[in-house]
Amino acid sequence: MEHRAQVAEFLRTRRDRITPEQAGIIGGGRRRVPGLRREEVALLTGVSVEYYARMERGDLAGVSLEVLDALARALQLDEAETDHLADLAQAAAPTPPRRRRAAPTQQAVKPTLQRFLDAVTGAPMWVRDRRLDFVAANPLGRALYAPMLDDPANRGNTARFTFLNPASHVFFPDWEDNAEGMVATLRTYAGQSPHDKRLTDLIGELVTRSDTFRHLWAKHDVRHHRAGLKRIHHPVVGDLELSYEAMELPTNPDWFMFAFTAEPGSPSEERLKLLGSVAISSDVSASRH
Repeated sequence: MEHRAQVAEFLRTRRDRITPEQAGIIGGGRRRVPGLRREEVALLTGVSVEYYARMERGDLAGVSLEVLDALARALQLDEAETDHLADLAQAAAPTPPRRRRAAPTQQAVKPTLQRFLDAVTGAPMWVRDRRLDFVAANPLGRALYAPMLDDPANRGNTARFTFLNPASHVFFPDWEDNAEGMVATLRTYAGQSPHDKRLTDLIGELVTRSDTFRHLWAKHDVRHHRAGLKRIHHPVVGDLELSYEAMELPTNPDWFMFAFTAEPGSPSEERLKLLGSVAISSDVSASRH
C-alpha cells in the first residue's frame, strides 16, 4: 500500500474506534458514526483542525515527536500502535534513513547459532525472520512445526501456511486469534521496513489469495510479538499448550528466536517429551540411510 494511504487508513481506523465517552467528550450533537470527529481529535492533540486533517490525509512529514505523542494519547494507542505511528512518521521523513536490516538472503545460519539451538534439548526452539520465513531450529522445534515445514507449498512461511493451507485450522486450534496476531505482527514489520520488497511481495500475495487476510489487513491493527501462549494440535502427540518467549538476535536484527515450554507436570510436558523421543528416533533413522 502507498505510504500516504497507509497512514491515512491507520489514523482513520484508530479515530473511528474511540467513542466520545471514552475520550471524555460530553455531548457533541447527533453523530453519523460512533467514533471521534476530526476536530475532536485535533482538540485533544492540541493542533489545528487543518494540521490534523493534513496528517490524516497521510502527510506526516515534519511532524514533531511531541505532536506524535499527543496524537497517540488522544487516540489512546497502545505501545505497539504508538511505535507503529512513529515508524510511519520516520518513513515519511524527507531523507529516509539508511536501511538498518540486511536481507536474510545475504545471511547464513552461523554454526555457533545452530550449535546453541541443538544444545537445547528439552524445549522446542526456532528462528524466523520478519517475513515469517523459517530460518533455523533445533530438532524438537522442527518436530513441533513439521506440518508447516513439510508442506512445500508454503515454502517454510508461517503466514502462507496459516492463510493458504486448510490444515492450519487443525494445527492451530485458536486459528482466528493466531491469524489476527499474525497479520498485526506483519503490519508492524511493514511499518518498520516499508521498502522491504520481499515483505511487500508476501503481503500482496496474501491479500490477493486470502479473503480473510485481506479483511484483517484492512483493520490496520498492529502488535508486538514478544510472549504468549500457543495451543497446537500436533498430528503425532495431540494437543499441546505451550508458553513462548521471543528473543531478538542483535547480530541478525532481521531474525527472532522463539522458545517454547510446557507447564511442569502437565499433559503437555509429557507429550512434548514424547515428541522429543520421536524426533530423536527420526534423526537416528535418517542418519542410517
